[in-house]
Amino acid sequence: MRINFCSKLRSPASLHTGFPKLAASHPNRRASVAAGAREIMTTTPQKPLIVVGSVNADLVLPIDRLPKPGETLAAASIETVPGGKGANQAAAAARSGYPTFFIGQFGKDDPNAALLRSALLGCGVDLSHAQDVAGPCGTALILLQAGGENSIIIVGGANQAAWSLSDGVKQLLSCAGAVLLQREIPESVNIEVAQLAKAAGVPVVLDAGGVEGPIAPELLSCLTVLSPNETELARLTGLPTDTEDQVRAAAEQLMSAGVQSVLVKLGSEGSLLLPGQGQTAIRQQAIKAPEVLDTTGAGDCFTATYAVAVLEGKAAPQALQFASAAASLCVRRMGAMTSLPSRGEVEELLAAQQ
Repeated sequence: MRINFCSKLRSPASLHTGFPKLAASHPNRRASVAAGAREIMTTTPQKPLIVVGSVNADLVLPIDRLPKPGETLAAASIETVPGGKGANQAAAAARSGYPTFFIGQFGKDDPNAALLRSALLGCGVDLSHAQDVAGPCGTALILLQAGGENSIIIVGGANQAAWSLSDGVKQLLSCAGAVLLQREIPESVNIEVAQLAKAAGVPVVLDAGGVEGPIAPELLSCLTVLSPNETELARLTGLPTDTEDQVRAAAEQLMSAGVQSVLVKLGSEGSLLLPGQGQTAIRQQAIKAPEVLDTTGAGDCFTATYAVAVLEGKAAPQALQFASAAASLCVRRMGAMTSLPSRGEVEELLAAQQ
């Protein structure tokens, strides 16, 4: 059953999001753009988060270290678990208690499709607009090293098959509180989705994880928030990101290219938000985990829960803290989607930080 969320919402004039406004869509609100992510307004719970992206079957192999060229190592086990950057982010948002739709493609010839659908539904994600396409699902081979670091090889599968956005999906995008994208699906799909969202005045968040290479200018110009880690930031800009000053300079280059705000994930060092041109950067320290078991999915968890917190009306510093708590809980467990915390767990950890 496909629910028409548009019929449940107030008129667009009475609805606001906590993200910087899109100047091209709202020329009379350029002051809101300048205020950047510090401007937080409220939205109704019925205005959903739409995640458009990838879903993968993750094949996880625990190893002590990466093999050298020509070397063969033994893995203790192999396990198939649900993942994919889009699916992880949708699950993280839904686990946080926010109404979330996932727009993605499952391979109908793949027995893993049932596992992936079941996992997302179990997290509370709405799959009514997801599609089944011919061929296998996306697959990721994850080499999980001692200490939680990972190396990942992706086979695109259904994620890279031909996409066609239905009228129902387009209507859903126009009614969203925000749209969340990544880079494990064709860039052309991200551009189409971002342009539709921008035209409707809907904030667009792009997690820079996924394929390497430059982001198309027509996509950059639609982004309300671009969220890379420091490695992705260096690749996107060609600038060093070894120090915080270098991170800021690289992020400012992205904003000069049309991105409204940049949220840099710094791993164990926390995060840095540049909310807009000329605005004061906001630094969030990481909430340290007693033990890091697996970092897979932690960045996805952070981006998604930050978006949820902003949509719920939290100011940027509080939204960053909420996302930091969620990511801290994520790395304490094995797996990607299986490690995502519940809303109650995040709030309990935040209360313990006071």
